[in-house]
Amino acid sequence: MSMYGRDPWGGSLEINAADSATDDDRSRNLNDLDRAALSRPLDETQQSWLLGPAEQKKKKKYVDLGCIIVSRKIFVWTVGSIAAAALLVGLITVIVEAVPRHRHNHTPADNYTLALHKALMFFNAQKSGKLPKHNNVSWRGSSCLSDGKGKQGSFYKDLVGGYYDAGDAIKFHFPASFAMTMLSWSVIEYSAKYEAAGELNHVKEIIKWGADYFLKTFNSSSDTINTMVAQVGTGDTSGGSTTPNDHYCWMRPEDIDYERLVTECSHCSDLAAEMAAALASASIVFKDNKAYSQKLVHGARTLFQFARDQRGRYSERGSEAAIFYNSTSYWDEFVWGGAWLYYATGNNSYLQLATNPGIAKHAGAFWGGPDYGVLSWDNKLAGTQLLLSRLRLFLSPGYPYEEILRTFHNQTSIIMCSYLPIFTKFNRTRGGLIELNHGRPQPLQYVVNAAFLATLYSDYLEAADTPGWYCGPNFYSTDMLRDFAKTQIDYILGKNPRKMSYVVGFGNHYPKHVHHRGASIPKNKIRYNCKGGWKWRDTTKPNPNTLVGAMVAGPDRHDGFRDVRTNYNYTEPTIAGNAGLVAALVALSGDKTTGIDKNTIFSAVPPMFPTPPPPPAPWRP
Repeated sequence: MSMYGRDPWGGSLEINAADSATDDDRSRNLNDLDRAALSRPLDETQQSWLLGPAEQKKKKKYVDLGCIIVSRKIFVWTVGSIAAAALLVGLITVIVEAVPRHRHNHTPADNYTLALHKALMFFNAQKSGKLPKHNNVSWRGSSCLSDGKGKQGSFYKDLVGGYYDAGDAIKFHFPASFAMTMLSWSVIEYSAKYEAAGELNHVKEIIKWGADYFLKTFNSSSDTINTMVAQVGTGDTSGGSTTPNDHYCWMRPEDIDYERLVTECSHCSDLAAEMAAALASASIVFKDNKAYSQKLVHGARTLFQFARDQRGRYSERGSEAAIFYNSTSYWDEFVWGGAWLYYATGNNSYLQLATNPGIAKHAGAFWGGPDYGVLSWDNKLAGTQLLLSRLRLFLSPGYPYEEILRTFHNQTSIIMCSYLPIFTKFNRTRGGLIELNHGRPQPLQYVVNAAFLATLYSDYLEAADTPGWYCGPNFYSTDMLRDFAKTQIDYILGKNPRKMSYVVGFGNHYPKHVHHRGASIPKNKIRYNCKGGWKWRDTTKPNPNTLVGAMVAGPDRHDGFRDVRTNYNYTEPTIAGNAGLVAALVALSGDKTTGIDKNTIFSAVPPMFPTPPPPPAPWRP
């Protein structure tokens, strides 16, 4: 009899049953059958003679550990493994200790980042109204909590909040709006750098403090308005006036007890358009907070319409603003405000206005002049041209905007050429500071704005894969712009003939007699009245409070500087100046490869060209 099994190599395997087992095997099999057949249990004796001797199992050895008993073999293996592991760890430790160490510390923050932290603190010291708990300026407190209150039938309920302009306690809305626009622009372009410096939330809180206040200065819930607030507080001391006000008195803002007048205006195109720019740019900063962003956009639209409908300069007709912040024109604010509203809304009507050749001509876009290319709280043309060059570089909208955008782009290139040392448009001091205001006092506010524009244009070109730009027949790399910006900011931070930092609290040598009422009067629980504070104004002692981050007005044309409190042309800081400083510092800070944020500013702008149609459905027979 044969059976067929499966050959594991693929063929059939023949098995002969007769030969399948040896005699010994058969004997063992029968033995097993006999055992299985036993039906009753056997005692030990029976088992011994019937079944043969039982198998002697090897006796296991155990180790009693007290709580458990384990096999000796397992115990030995476990202890041995632990000992081997300990030996290996010890050997590795010895090797690691013996190898020379290369410490990989975090790269220390650069000077621009260190200065940025301080420059932002200045805005905390300038806050008016009820201060937040985390304001971090120990010698400041809540102040001017009655601003704008008590006037019946007014379009505003209160004017508490906002920022003091400089060393006094006046709230000038024109330069304050420009300051907030500059801060917003810097956040839109360099949010990643703010984040890296740990200052993004801080700078956004600073912008919101300003924007919330601006919404109080007009009827922001209405679609149309016919008046707004231009200023809170007064400072005119001409004619020997002794009426207590924000310039005649020298008091801490927390101690002010005199009446603070509110100045309204109904023909203030420059102010309204600038504030529209501030709210529109802030709406992009806060685009993730949809309700708040839309509130800011609505306010910006209302203000811009007011600016266009009721033409006039806010500082004309002998107003006090003409003394301190005189506006020379409102046409540049029309282009500036229109550009920001276009980015904030995507509405082409604003772009059409911002690129209108007639308005651009009135704003001075097609002629030079001594102050051409100088960005300031009064003249936004240079900033606007760069802002709209951005549109051409990255979106290229084409007809009908291309011609004017190309002109703006060319003008921006010429302005950048004028900043370079090889050209003689602007003089420089012996120490290397560019004289954008031609040797007049308070130069630094203009310098920081130019440094920001130069760095930003450099980053625009880098993002557009363009290595440089032409000045006439000569080609210059983007590094030239960054080098210009660095030399100017380095001068401000202490690389100058006097080896003095013009940013308070930065470095070891900086102004100690800053023209600032709050910083010059000690917080000693004594309330000094209007004239009582004069002794602090006139003393030669340093300020008892350090106004951290304040950029003072700056040196003269000979690199000279007088650290005297009463000479505001040297020692007074402003929020407009510090906003430009913050923008320049964040642009230069950190890693150059971080660059700008190309897309956020365009988040509300619809696609320039129609979406291509979807592909046809697949053909089916």
